[in-house]
Amino acid sequence: MAHPLRPVGIDFVATAPVRLVFTREMAAAPDVVFRALAEDVSGWPQWFSAVTAARATGGGREIRLRGGTRFQESVMAARAPQVYAYRVDVTNTPGARAWIEEWRLAPAGTGTLVRMTFALDGTGLFRTAARLARPGVGRAFRDAVTALDHRLTDRGPPDPAPA
Repeated sequence: MAHPLRPVGIDFVATAPVRLVFTREMAAAPDVVFRALAEDVSGWPQWFSAVTAARATGGGREIRLRGGTRFQESVMAARAPQVYAYRVDVTNTPGARAWIEEWRLAPAGTGTLVRMTFALDGTGLFRTAARLARPGVGRAFRDAVTALDHRLTDRGPPDPAPA
């Protein structure tokens, strides 16, 4: 059952009880990466394998993940080409109480250094589960950024990860 989350501000990214932070370099330039994140919302399922459906809404997004997780989100920051952040307003994730995801982009040579932060709060069980999920979430982030980079630089799909 979907439930509303606490409406936190962008400062929650720095103060959340649980923060999962991941970084990865891309060959694509920051402005190209920003456009893929912020302007091509419906394209997310093509490079982020956990996302099965994504659509922009007035001031936000609706996202569906594999396994049935759903999010209704509000865009909190869209400052090209440095920051794209969104707050989860409604989800069916049990125990979640507040949630923001922030993508920070910085030039790295001719490419981009991507830093994604998951800022989370919830029940004790939710917080523990989020911390335990760090390795899997990190792998999903790395795979998604690699796939997006291949898509944006016309290098074709990435090689499958070894089993």
